[in-house]
Amino acid sequence: MSFTNGHAHDSNGTPVPTHPLIISNKPHPTVNSFPVYSPATGKLLHHFSSASIDDADAALSSAQAAQPKWKTLPPSKKRDIFIKAAEIMDSRREELTKYMADETGASAPWGAFNLNLASEILRDVAGRISSISGSIPQTATEGVSALVLKEPYGVILAIAPWNAPYILGIRAIIYALAAGNTAILKAPEFSPMCSTGIVTSLQQAGLPPGVLNLLAHRPEDAASITKHLISSPIIKKVNFTGSTAVGKIIAELCGKTLKPVLLELGGKAPAIVWEDADLDLAAQECAVGSFEHSGQICMSTERIILHEKIAEEFEEKFKKAAAGFAPEGAEPPVLINSAGVAKNQRLLKDAVEKGATILHGNHEEGKGTKMMPVVVKGTKKGMDLFYTESFGPTVSVMTVSSEEEALELANDTEYGLSAAVFTRDLLRGLRMARGIESGAVHINGMTVHDETALPHGGMKASGFGRFGAIGLEEWMRTKTITFKD
Repeated sequence: MSFTNGHAHDSNGTPVPTHPLIISNKPHPTVNSFPVYSPATGKLLHHFSSASIDDADAALSSAQAAQPKWKTLPPSKKRDIFIKAAEIMDSRREELTKYMADETGASAPWGAFNLNLASEILRDVAGRISSISGSIPQTATEGVSALVLKEPYGVILAIAPWNAPYILGIRAIIYALAAGNTAILKAPEFSPMCSTGIVTSLQQAGLPPGVLNLLAHRPEDAASITKHLISSPIIKKVNFTGSTAVGKIIAELCGKTLKPVLLELGGKAPAIVWEDADLDLAAQECAVGSFEHSGQICMSTERIILHEKIAEEFEEKFKKAAAGFAPEGAEPPVLINSAGVAKNQRLLKDAVEKGATILHGNHEEGKGTKMMPVVVKGTKKGMDLFYTESFGPTVSVMTVSSEEEALELANDTEYGLSAAVFTRDLLRGLRMARGIESGAVHINGMTVHDETALPHGGMKASGFGRFGAIGLEEWMRTKTITFKD
């Protein structure tokens, strides 16, 4: 399902559609638009409407007007909308998969994972809506009673990224909506049709006008539109998933207006492989964790920390696993743009010049938006790759001799989003997990792990706040009412 408000033309003169924003469940065309290209082919896919300050104000007013009625809608009716939306997304799978493949270069398995989990999130949240409750605590004064209530904030701003557009787009809004808030979803400039798919699916399921509005804008308008939205007194809370650099700006803007914000930011995820680990399992999990979606996942494995006794054996198994993930002679995986390839090549070149060696792949290969996986050995302090998140198909292999050294290396980063430990000794795994400064640690599983039943978020420069199972609590505030009997 799509709407158009005119046509632009590609380099061959072929008309391409210009898709609108969505405000109050209606197509909202704008004066300006921006082009969206396929990272795989470079082809112009479409243009998308670009919001002005006036368009942002229209979305704010729409969400504010819709919130009181949405707040009081019975939980069962909200539940039915979410369940129906999941069914609609499932029925639109072919269309939604194409949006994701075209706009982000996603592989078929990554697209399927996104849509499967997006539907699961909708169904899971639908089942949690009726769990919202308050309490009646004992008070200090005889004859005085108290009620502790949970209520929605009001209107929230959700800013979601392109790399997992359905999972992260749904996650950014659905917990807040379930708690009785209304929302503005700010679509990523690389994948606005994926965001459109989310919003229109919920509309088709019966979401009332104004409860969820869709904005997007040209890259050059990002600062002004985002600042305007966050500064508006209508916005009561913000969530942002993306880079730490931008997250700091979002946090600063929220701080200036004393607005709470949930941030899920970058990562430099370590995977510790111990001497008693199942090396076949570890090699496969680390390969997927490192190279799924070309490493463009905030939880991607960036450091593999090996016990020295199994380092050589693991390296051989890992090279085979990496080769199977992207076989030699096959078309290289796609990154979102050429800047990502250039960044990874720059990091690898610096590491090699300072003494690191390439264990697998070729750090000088990579053209346009395409790059094969690269494994580098001997990354050390002083190399840019040691601390910088590559956000690409690059992983470092390092060797240690003790648990203390492994934990020190795992924690020697500003980030703390996800980590992994591979060992057959559960007590050791738990001991290491407690010692790693990370929002999640997965024992005998890859660092890339997301499911609806678990809270998800980071610490340190990876952000604060949690999506997932406790997500409803994130989007409700506590109010105390006392009264004399």
